[in-house]
Amino acid sequence: MFDIEKIRADFPILQRQINGKPLVYLDSGASAQKPRVVIDAVRDLYENDYANVHRGLHTLSNIATEKYEGTRAKVARFLGVKDEEEIVFTTGTTEGINLVSYAWAAPRFQPGDEIVLSVMEHHANIVPWHFLRERQGVVLKWVEPDVDGSLPPEKVLEAVTDKTRLIAITHMSNVLGTKVDVRTIAHAARAKGIATLVDGSQAAVHGPVDLEEIGADFYAITGHKLYGPSGSGAIHIRRERMAEMRPFLGGGDMIDTVTRDAVTYNKPPMKFEAGTPGIAQQIGMGVALDYLMGIGMDNIAAHEADLRDYTASKLQGLNWLNVQGTAPGKGAIFSMTLGGPAHPHDISTILDKRGVAVRAGHHCAGPLMEWLGVSAPARASFAMYNTRAEADALVSALELCNELLG
Repeated sequence: MFDIEKIRADFPILQRQINGKPLVYLDSGASAQKPRVVIDAVRDLYENDYANVHRGLHTLSNIATEKYEGTRAKVARFLGVKDEEEIVFTTGTTEGINLVSYAWAAPRFQPGDEIVLSVMEHHANIVPWHFLRERQGVVLKWVEPDVDGSLPPEKVLEAVTDKTRLIAITHMSNVLGTKVDVRTIAHAARAKGIATLVDGSQAAVHGPVDLEEIGADFYAITGHKLYGPSGSGAIHIRRERMAEMRPFLGGGDMIDTVTRDAVTYNKPPMKFEAGTPGIAQQIGMGVALDYLMGIGMDNIAAHEADLRDYTASKLQGLNWLNVQGTAPGKGAIFSMTLGGPAHPHDISTILDKRGVAVRAGHHCAGPLMEWLGVSAPARASFAMYNTRAEADALVSALELCNELLG
């Protein structure tokens, strides 16, 4: 059973006030708040069990290693992956995608090879490919969504040619909330011998993900959006792709032997995890995933779908408000602009005075902003701890914005 009041009570920050008003936190698309169990787990590690992992034989190191490596199995279970050794720890999706760019793509892509991606991508799934364009002559092929923000898989697959080596695609747009049928794309790509990388930063937070069913070669997630600590994350890499990858970072843990004349590497996933890791961060992410799986991702998805539909119906009544993206089945993410001279930063500031936290800016989605014809919308992104009453508070604050700025 999904008990929203119990869930809200698990998040200490939701009890505070902003400018004398109850906090309405609608910026989870940027970073989610943390439940008490995550906060306690990180504190408990530092107070009682902290030591470096893997290389020690003493009690504290063994405890920390067990907790740290236990997160790998949790990530695999959360993503529906059978082999936990296909999970590589990262600091987040940005590092995960850069790992693929440097360790897998760079050694094998030639001038003229193509990467297909959508204009909805976050900069984290654009800039690493621009590196290959600048340095190796790789061609980026852009796919635009439909007018409502939908991205049919056929559109993506129509961009594929005999020069396509990779499809890099978001699972859910961080601006429009559009959900992409990455399963159809991944299966069709595999049949053509083309790799797929999926940015799962947004989608993995809002509903169940089954990577055995989806079939992508690479799938990256970010811990701080999953109610875990910042600096945590992971990427799932299919074993056959791991075998094709060279190391990205060099240092401790990723090696087997080092001499003056040679180096041999550890086996994956350790081969791609150099140096002392974010021990507390990854342990905290594991606790966050336990928390999510305890609630049930299907239950979270149903609650957020209700919030999406309720909020959308309320926003539709504001005829002076422009909402970007109305794709069917989208996530509970609403990017908005007001007509006239209203700047999104002004909107965000006025909302903040009412205790409503939203984000304003280009949302690390420059190509999408250009396609939309806007510079910087204000974005309200809902999470499992939000309520219909908070959607009402958003609408009320927007009405004040219209009075002051419209």
